[in-house]
Amino acid sequence: MSTLDNMFEGRELVREASRWWWLFLITGIAWLVFALIVFRFDITSAASIAVLFGFVAIAAGMDEFMAIGVSTTGWKIVHGLLGVVFVIVGILAFIEPGSAFVALASAMGFFLLFKGIFDIAVAIATKDEFELWWIQLIAGLFEIGLAFWVAGNFREKAILLLVYVGVVALSKGITELFLAFKLKSLGKRVAPA
Repeated sequence: MSTLDNMFEGRELVREASRWWWLFLITGIAWLVFALIVFRFDITSAASIAVLFGFVAIAAGMDEFMAIGVSTTGWKIVHGLLGVVFVIVGILAFIEPGSAFVALASAMGFFLLFKGIFDIAVAIATKDEFELWWIQLIAGLFEIGLAFWVAGNFREKAILLLVYVGVVALSKGITELFLAFKLKSLGKRVAPA
C-alpha cells in the first residue's frame, strides 16, 4: 500500500469518526448531570454507595465500548479491555456491595492516578491540534492530586467514596466533551482536503 493510499485511508477514518462527535457531546453532558446528582446525594450507607458505583462502572464500560468506533487499532484494544473491566467491576458491585465498598476505597486511588496520567498525556500530545488542551491538563493534575489524597486514611468515610463516584462521573463527562470537540475540529480540518 502506498503512502498516498495510507493518507486517504487515514482521512476517511477521521472523517467517519468525526461524524459521531455529537454522541460524545451528549454522553459528556449526561455524565456531568449525573455527577451533579451524585454530589447532591445524602448517602451514608456503604451498600448504597457500592450500588451507585456499580451503575457508574457499567456506564463507563459502555462509554469505552462506544469509543472503540472512533479509535485506531491499538486504542480499540485498550478501550475494549477497559470496557470489559468496568462492566465486570460494576456487576461485582451489585453482587457483593459490602466487599465492593472496601475494594472501591482501595482501588479508587489507583484509578484516579492512572486517569490523571492519561489525561495529562493526551493533553500534551494534542496541544498543537486543540486550543483547550490546557483544561484537560488541569483535570489530569486534579485527578492525580485526588489520587494521593485517597491514599491517606480517609477510606473509611462513606461520604468520601460518594465524592469519588461524583469525581469519576465529572472527569468522564469532561473527557467526553473534549473528545466530542476534538472529533468535530478534526472533521472540519479533514473536510476541505
